[in-house]
Amino acid sequence: MWLFALILGLPLIEISLFVTVGAWLGLWLTLAIVIGTAVFGIWLIRSQGERAQRDLNVALQTRSNPAQALALDVLTVVAGALLVLPGFFTDVCGILLLLPPVRHAVMRLAQRRAKAAVATHLYAAAKAAASGKAQARPKPGEVIDTTWEELPGDGSKPPSGWTRH
Repeated sequence: MWLFALILGLPLIEISLFVTVGAWLGLWLTLAIVIGTAVFGIWLIRSQGERAQRDLNVALQTRSNPAQALALDVLTVVAGALLVLPGFFTDVCGILLLLPPVRHAVMRLAQRRAKAAVATHLYAAAKAAASGKAQARPKPGEVIDTTWEELPGDGSKPPSGWTRH
């Protein structure tokens, strides 16, 4: 339901802001701001993508955990994508996401939600194991007997391109 509201509400917010800001600033300045933020967003995405790759390489070479640095890089790329989208609401959201306190708050929120999701899945798995409803894993070396059937090709269709022939 919230996704439907976002898909329906975001264009309405952006259109109303375009009309309001356009009436206040004028057409050419409004267009210059929208195009300028899009160019800045594209530059930000490109530079942050390269930085994320460097951060990952450094973390792998030093054998450190790259999760937090990559999460910050991903949030910066998301901010750039919001800046590329035409509109003032997405631009404000993108600019806010560039601020370090906002990025850290978003990361803390995401960490809490991830921990809650993991805890829920672990609880469900433990409950299923305790009740005996957990799926048994095959033992190492255990043979699973099955049958198969090869279907003849009719030859009327060319290969899909997803397979090698």
